[in-house]
Amino acid sequence: MMDTRLSEDDLAFQVEVRQFLTEAWDKELAATYGNIATMKESAEEWQTRLYHKGWVAPHWPVEYGGTDWSVTQSFIYNSERAAVGAPEVLPFGVTMVASVIIAYGSDEQKEKFLPRILKSEDWWCQGYSEPGAGSDLASLKMRADLEGEEYVLNGSKIWTSYAQYANWIFCLVRTDSSGRKQEGITFLLIDMDSPGITVRAIKTIDGFHHLNEVFFDNVRVPVENRIGEEGKGWTYAKSLLVHERLNIAEVASSKCALTVVREEARGEINGGKSLLDDAIFAKRLTDIEIELMALEFTELRALAAISEGNPPGPESSLLKIQGTERQQAIQELRMDVAAYYSGTLQGELTPAGLGHVFADTAQKLYFRGRASSIYGGSNEVQKNITAKYVLGL
Repeated sequence: MMDTRLSEDDLAFQVEVRQFLTEAWDKELAATYGNIATMKESAEEWQTRLYHKGWVAPHWPVEYGGTDWSVTQSFIYNSERAAVGAPEVLPFGVTMVASVIIAYGSDEQKEKFLPRILKSEDWWCQGYSEPGAGSDLASLKMRADLEGEEYVLNGSKIWTSYAQYANWIFCLVRTDSSGRKQEGITFLLIDMDSPGITVRAIKTIDGFHHLNEVFFDNVRVPVENRIGEEGKGWTYAKSLLVHERLNIAEVASSKCALTVVREEARGEINGGKSLLDDAIFAKRLTDIEIELMALEFTELRALAAISEGNPPGPESSLLKIQGTERQQAIQELRMDVAAYYSGTLQGELTPAGLGHVFADTAQKLYFRGRASSIYGGSNEVQKNITAKYVLGL
């Protein structure tokens, strides 16, 4: 039988994490982080506090600023972070492009970009999807033509999160169209202040501005900003997507969200009884809780594989599928708790005027959460990947 008890060292680490989070994730920072108008500054402040503690990039190699945490320590940190409602570090720099730079970048690129990512001095966004290339990403068409020591870029990217804040974007571009569509794709690092780049907001149903279109009109990018070899970008992108899918699962955050729903349901009284006393509702809540426990062990196996230097394989796709489906199930449960209050159209009433504070949050999370089973590779595509690598189909 597996011993799941924490060692004395792990218990001491848990105490250290709790103490740090209590001090670092204060009410003022939490309030400003939840406001889209102050989100950028708040995210940078949160990541700066983590940086000074040495915890902003625990998964990085130690020589670049990582922590060399064990799988158990990573699990403890994420569980405690989620329990207090503190966010994960924004993934585009620390988790996504940094993993590619560390694995495939030149020494000069590592020296130039990694310290700035670690200190949150650069804000990165991802340039992958295009109007005709989303889940079928290899169909991308944005051109990058080599002229001397520069690439000239023309085309556009879409669904680019927080591009309005970014000063750098990592992009997949088409440098050759003569072979298979997975060939001829190149990975570039692009300064967002380059002439010819235009960012246009996409208004979404949750009322926030977090998505954008990015247009490139004869944008010049030096060859020194290319990752690895020309035409090998698809290989580099696949390694990045594995890390993105692990991040999207958000198991610890889902456990915290389920706790919030439980407390909200406890306060909903009908006929003298709490909603938690309703057998059907209680079963739905318990089913999700059990599924999250199983998912947690899958996440631990994936983290263990990574810590041993092995790729997580199809576990990243399984986590993405199950993690996002559990997120959506929790969001649906929260909408049911809000009942008819959740149907109020945005802008009609403030939460205070409505007299039901969490219904507004429930609605926004529900609307935004519909996309989680699409971005990072749709869940249908992840099922195909799983079928290929697990079942050999």
